[in-house]
Amino acid sequence: MTHVTLHVWRVPRRAVGSAMLRMAFARHHLRGLRFGKFLGTGTGTTFGPGDADPTRWAALTVSDSPVRLRTWDRIATAHARIDLEPLISRGTWSGRTPFTPTGRKHDGMVLALTRARLRPSRALRFWRAVPSVAGEVAAAPGLLARFGVGEAPIGWQGTVTVWRDAADLTAFAYRQPGHRAAIARTPADRWYAEELFARFAVHGISGDRSVLGWAEGRERS
Repeated sequence: MTHVTLHVWRVPRRAVGSAMLRMAFARHHLRGLRFGKFLGTGTGTTFGPGDADPTRWAALTVSDSPVRLRTWDRIATAHARIDLEPLISRGTWSGRTPFTPTGRKHDGMVLALTRARLRPSRALRFWRAVPSVAGEVAAAPGLLARFGVGEAPIGWQGTVTVWRDAADLTAFAYRQPGHRAAIARTPADRWYAEELFARFAVHGISGDRSVLGWAEGRERS
């Protein structure tokens, strides 16, 4: 059985330096995994350095057995863990296809992950398109949580969004005009040197959901 897990930590400001040091030695902590990435986070509104949140960090792991990253747990004031099943996955990440999608239908909560490496020559056009899409996401029915993720301050970024169900995610992706226009522009504008989109069934969330920016009460709205 393959375990796909998103780990998210909140650290105090006094521990930001320790978190950055752990990022520097990320490969050591990911040994023995099928795939793994440590990620900085942000609000996902601009994807620039000003969007970064140095007190929240994340890791995505794909492994044969459950993963505990205790060196991060020790410096965190709060931690959330999401156990995932890949349903759909398109594209590559660092030249690899990290997820093996099951392709099955799922009626419950879903998580969408987007990840891209921007072409430097196309970055300005991309950033100009971000604000309208970010505004639509924030107000989208069925959105439970969202934040940006990145492997570097500029040009290597993505988003994590959690939805009540796949219908809410699909409605946002194809009915919101800003997002629909961005999808249509992507092939022509060639923003990305590499990109990946994946949809997951959420099988469990443990820990403090506030670390994810959880929208309390929206599960039932």
